[in-house]
Amino acid sequence: MSQVPAARPLTSSLAGRSFVHPVVDYLLVGGGLSLIVIAVIAVRGSFQLSFSGFGENVSLMAPLILLTNSAHFASSTVRLYTKPGATQEMPGLTLLFPIVALALLTLCIFEPESLGGHLQSLQMTWSPFHYAAQAYGLSVMYSMHSGCRLGTVDKKLLRWVCLLPFFLAIIQPTGTGIGWLLPASFLNEPDVTRALLATRQIISILIFATPLLLFAKVWRSASGPMPLISLLVIVTNGVWWAALTYRDAFVWATVFHGVQYLAIVCIFHVRDQRAANSPHGALYHVLRFYGISALLGYGLFNLLPYAYVFAGFGFVESMLLVVAAINIHHFVVDAFIWRLSRGSNRLIVDAAVPLPG
Repeated sequence: MSQVPAARPLTSSLAGRSFVHPVVDYLLVGGGLSLIVIAVIAVRGSFQLSFSGFGENVSLMAPLILLTNSAHFASSTVRLYTKPGATQEMPGLTLLFPIVALALLTLCIFEPESLGGHLQSLQMTWSPFHYAAQAYGLSVMYSMHSGCRLGTVDKKLLRWVCLLPFFLAIIQPTGTGIGWLLPASFLNEPDVTRALLATRQIISILIFATPLLLFAKVWRSASGPMPLISLLVIVTNGVWWAALTYRDAFVWATVFHGVQYLAIVCIFHVRDQRAANSPHGALYHVLRFYGISALLGYGLFNLLPYAYVFAGFGFVESMLLVVAAINIHHFVVDAFIWRLSRGSNRLIVDAAVPLPG
């Protein structure tokens, strides 16, 4: 007589399965490290990375953004062209889309006041949606990896919960979101201003309440509890947009989003290389992948704008619109390379063995 396998202990179910190690996964991918920094910001009012040298205080924010945010944007491109079978599966994305993106960027630089402004507003509006989509993807990914098969309804609810920070971001009167789509004269009407303020307050409450309610619902479902790291990913993205000021959100959210992205993309890259029987260890592949991403990020953000400056365009519009175009290219590429329905991504997520050193 066959025996029914024993259920996993509840503590094991809640902790979930890590791709590397719980400390690495929870701090970097889950966003735990960001909560520590945000707590410091809440207590001190700011978090400045700097050191005293050469007789003055030197800020480390620019190198930090280069090594996290710039590298993370470039890493999606590196992932696209190193992912097994990507060129054959997505020829339009790998061969045609870069040309289209470059042509669109050049057109916008020719018309910076009309087309360029819309490109920048699109990028700023799309960014919080992209963060929400990453939170949703990581939450589902860790649930699947931990044996929690979310039902169709729960997945839909999870998506809406993850989108709440995006809704909060786009109703700020800042020239993005509704500030981009609706005239300022309408948004500055007293009744509209009060309605938007009340809406932001309601969404801010929902950002922190709904993940807990959904977590409790899934716990009672047939799939069993989601791992806590799935909940942590959702909560941290909410904290980035609800607990920080709008300006700080766009600074620190980009940094921590970059760290989160770089961690998971390196994990998947290493798994692909191991599956291809590479003779090198995990550290080699991580350093190589990150090094290429950091160099490409520097080239895209710091050198590409000068190509347009040397062609006779203004420095400011060249810099701003190159950044916007890189962002949008990244958003589109991400929508394709992280699909979990098939291919190597699904094999990695379904694997239950932690990543070896």
